[in-house]
Amino acid sequence: MIMGISFRSCINLLSEQFVKSILPFVTYRCLVLVLCATFALSLGLAGCKFNKAHQSDARPDDTVVTESVSDSNDVPPPEPTVSRFDAITSAKAPAPATKYRAGEDPEFATRSGWPVHSPPSLPGAILPGKRIVAYYGNPLSKRMGALGEYQKDEMLRRLKEEAGRWEKADPAITVQPALHLIAVVAQGEPGKSGKYRMVMPDDVVNQVHGWAREAKALMFIDIQTGHEDIRTLLPRFEWILKNPDVHLGIDPEFNLVKSGAKPGTRIGTYDAADINYVTGYLSNLVKTHNLPPKVLTVHRFTRNGVTNARNISLRPEVQVVMHMDGWGAPPLKRDSYEDYIVSEPVQYAGFKLFYHNDTKKGDPLMTPREVLKLNPKPLYIQYQ
Repeated sequence: MIMGISFRSCINLLSEQFVKSILPFVTYRCLVLVLCATFALSLGLAGCKFNKAHQSDARPDDTVVTESVSDSNDVPPPEPTVSRFDAITSAKAPAPATKYRAGEDPEFATRSGWPVHSPPSLPGAILPGKRIVAYYGNPLSKRMGALGEYQKDEMLRRLKEEAGRWEKADPAITVQPALHLIAVVAQGEPGKSGKYRMVMPDDVVNQVHGWAREAKALMFIDIQTGHEDIRTLLPRFEWILKNPDVHLGIDPEFNLVKSGAKPGTRIGTYDAADINYVTGYLSNLVKTHNLPPKVLTVHRFTRNGVTNARNISLRPEVQVVMHMDGWGAPPLKRDSYEDYIVSEPVQYAGFKLFYHNDTKKGDPLMTPREVLKLNPKPLYIQYQ
C-alpha cells in the first residue's frame, strides 16, 4: 500500500478516456510510466526508513550485534568490520627518552671519551678490579676529616660500615678500604720554612700506616704543597711510598707556588707537566723496588684546578684518579663531576663525600646508590 491506495487501484481510476479528457497533450503510455516511477520511489523511501531504524540499535562501542528478524524480506546483517580505533600494526610506540641528571648520562660520558684507553694492567693493580673507599684527614685534627674526628677504634669501625654499604650497593666489585692521611698540611702562615706548609712527623705517618694494616686497608699520603714545589717535596716521602700498600694523593687547591697567595685565600692549580712529573717519579719507584702499580689521586673541583688535563701521560706503573672533591648539595656535586671529571677524562674517576659540609644547609648526604648512578662510576670514594 502507498498512501492507502494500491497500485492496481491507481490504474483502474485512470481510464484512457479520463486521461485524454484532462491531459490531451500527454499520452496514455507516458502517464503509466510516471505512475510506475512514483511507486518505485515510495518503496525506496520505505527501505531507507527501515535501515535507519535498524542502525539506531547499533552499540556505541562499535560492537557488531546480529539480531533475529522473522520477516522473510529482512536485509542480511552487515559483515564484521574492524573498528577504526583498533591498532592495525604490531609496531610498538617508541619508549620515552630517559632523563638523566648532570653526570649520569652514559652517552655523554661516551662522547667525552669514557672509558679511557689505558695501558695494560700490571700484576697487583688495584683498579679497576676494586673500588677504594677511604677515610680522609689527620689524627692531630678533628676538623680535617673523619680520619681524625674519631678515636682510632671508632673510626675504623665506621670505615668498615661504609665499606659494607658500598659492597651492598654494588656487589659486582670488591671494596678496598683505605686511610688517606694529609701528611703535608698547607698553612696560613709561612712558618720556619717560609713555605706555608707543615710536614707531619714520621711517627704520625707510621702510626696511621699501622692503623691501615690493622684494618687490612691501604694508606694514602696526601700532599698540600703550599709554596713548595712538588718536585722537592715528594722525594721526602720515598721512605714510606716504597711500601706496596702505600699510595699518593696531591691537592691542586693548595699548590700556590705560581700565585704566591696564602693558602685559603685563593685556589691553587697543577698543570699536566706537574702531574707528569709525579707519575714519572712513582713509575721509577715501582720499577726500582719491584712494586705493584701505585694509585695517584688528584683532587679537583674547578676548571683551573688542573690545566691541560688531556696532556697527562698514562703509565702502566701508575693509575691516575681524577677525584671530584667539591662540597655542597647533590645537584652541585653532580654538576662539578660532569664539568671537571666526565668532560675531561684522564683515566679513572673519584668522588668525595663530606659528612658535615655537604649537609650543613640541610641537604642529604648522597648515598652509594645515588653516587653509582654517575657515569663513569667512581672507583675511588673518599669521606671527609
